[in-house]
Amino acid sequence: MQEEEEKRLREEEEARLKCEKEELERLEVQRMEKEKWHQLEIKDLERRHEELEELRLLEGCFLEAEKLKRDIRSLSQWKHYIQCDGSPNPLVPQEMNTFISLWEEETNQTFEDVIEKSKLVLHLIEKLKSILLETPPYDLEERNVTQYQGSILQLQELLHLKFNIATEILLRQASTLADLDTGNMEKVIQDENVTLYVWANLKKNPRYRSVRFSETRVGFEIPRILATSDIALRLLHTQYDHVTPLHPVLVPTPPSSAPVIGTQGVQPNQDGGKDAEDQEGPKLQRISCSSLQDTEVKCNEQEDTEEHMTSVKEEFDNTICNLEKRLSETVAAAQLALIQNAPQKPDISGDRAVDLCQFMILGGVYHLDILELPPQCRLVKGWMMVEILKEGLQKFGYPPEITEDLETENTFPPIEVTVEICKKVTFFEAPMVVRWDAQGQHWRTDGISDTIYRPEDRLITFNLDTLGPVSLAQDAHVNMPYLSWELRPLDTNSVLLMVTTLFTEIQVHIRENLCMLASVTLRDREHPLGLEGKWMALVPFTAALREAGLNIFPTAYSHFYVVVNKKEPAVEVKAYRQMALLSSAFAFGWSKWNRLCNSTNVVFKVREHLPEEPTDTLPWSLLMFSGNRARRLRIGEDSEAFSEALKDGTELHSTLYHMLKDLGSSGAMERVRGSSCQLTDTVCHMLLATRVLSYA
Repeated sequence: MQEEEEKRLREEEEARLKCEKEELERLEVQRMEKEKWHQLEIKDLERRHEELEELRLLEGCFLEAEKLKRDIRSLSQWKHYIQCDGSPNPLVPQEMNTFISLWEEETNQTFEDVIEKSKLVLHLIEKLKSILLETPPYDLEERNVTQYQGSILQLQELLHLKFNIATEILLRQASTLADLDTGNMEKVIQDENVTLYVWANLKKNPRYRSVRFSETRVGFEIPRILATSDIALRLLHTQYDHVTPLHPVLVPTPPSSAPVIGTQGVQPNQDGGKDAEDQEGPKLQRISCSSLQDTEVKCNEQEDTEEHMTSVKEEFDNTICNLEKRLSETVAAAQLALIQNAPQKPDISGDRAVDLCQFMILGGVYHLDILELPPQCRLVKGWMMVEILKEGLQKFGYPPEITEDLETENTFPPIEVTVEICKKVTFFEAPMVVRWDAQGQHWRTDGISDTIYRPEDRLITFNLDTLGPVSLAQDAHVNMPYLSWELRPLDTNSVLLMVTTLFTEIQVHIRENLCMLASVTLRDREHPLGLEGKWMALVPFTAALREAGLNIFPTAYSHFYVVVNKKEPAVEVKAYRQMALLSSAFAFGWSKWNRLCNSTNVVFKVREHLPEEPTDTLPWSLLMFSGNRARRLRIGEDSEAFSEALKDGTELHSTLYHMLKDLGSSGAMERVRGSSCQLTDTVCHMLLATRVLSYA
């Protein structure tokens, strides 16, 4: 027994000594790591100013890209001027007012005539919307926003009015266009933007209650009371949405000390507060470098002394330098504003109202109407006579407001409608049918029942209590959060962004300042949408993807509807800007560890990727970036636990550029320095639009 006790004590003593030794070793390792970290921090701080100054020079490409975008906007106005094609300039209110007034005076236009005219009208509307979306907030004036939106609303209202008048003209001829078999009139007029289905009940046969338009699967099931009434049914399907109210455009008010930024240059507010008092709003003054040069020349002509000319030159150079610095800061602030989250959820009035921050309207609008049949044309002694009603086309009330104690549910049952879904739109789930509430000015889900969705036939059938504008809605965040993403270089000044979601993989090709949908894979198969191969500027491209149902662009309210990986906006913006700078020579990708680090850091994969060299075998490195410091992590994507430990043999840097300068080859860095400013700017704005670091 004594021997066993001695053995036990000896083993306990050995275990204690071993633990003490291990603890001392651990503390020594920890001390050495702290000392090493301290030395790396000191080294990083010593060269921080130099690295940040080099980064500032590289990020001058965003300023150059902004200047080019302004030149492009100015050039587009000049191109319109020299075209002389007779179309109005949507930016000139006098021309728009003249165009609208002249079209209002045109009468007796057939539906085909209105469709042809609508192409120009839709072009003008899209151009005005593009200007509002593409022009940075600091280059917009409030009065111009009001003018452009007013022109859009006028054109939309007049276009719909012209379609109503053309429908009335068509229905007056219903008796002459009647079908020989049924005795009723049926007409289908189709165009790329508009499709009209109209049926006139001339025979009033109570047994003819199923209306199906020939060679289509579109139609109505009408109750007996409508089958015996002088009515016409119209389905006007517009590929566009002119029903949903326009999104408000916020115009920031710059402080009096800030540079006022116009379409061609910048100018400081030299009159201080006096301008703010004398003007109703901030009036953006436009001044180009050429005008500043003219000022310098005049000064040189007025002063003969060489000393004064030198001082004027220095003052001019300082002014230009300060203005460009202020403009760069304004551009960076505008980029930050693009990813700011709204502080509170939008207020939606009504229980059945559709929240357009959560859902998106797709496939255009189906204008469903029951119309009173107008007086028909009659041939009298060789003359075609027609009675024209002063009040114009009238809607038939169904169900009527006064039912005279009849059982409304039985006498006025819902109307069954079958419509075709636009082929240009992708629905990842069964669409939600919504109707427009003109009084409340919002979409609603009540008054709709028995919805049947047939995706293979691209048909949807539903019952409506009363007819009116109807559309289809889809969850705007059905493809969020993303499962993964990757950004990699292609050839010169060209990159590819791949975003993988639960339903699809979207590949976007970016070249210079243009974007193209490279491919869409749905359920492991190619899913053509008609957008492939079409190069567009970034803003029209993102709008086209949204309209096609491929929404991978979060809004300021998206974080209320999606479980996001919250990151500090300033960190996100800095990461996107520097990733864009490096995108011509390095590939970046999603990392699962990004969700485990805190909100002040982002983690992603990176590796050198030169298109002319095989790079698929190169290993990925993990970088963590806080906006002010970049480090290469010791862990890999397959590691068991997350750790912020620095990879052995690496250093800390203040920027991603200098971090990858250590990691990459000289050829890669040369390619980075020679990349196009337009490509860098476009990639940056695409990353800001998709927010892959927060929504993946």
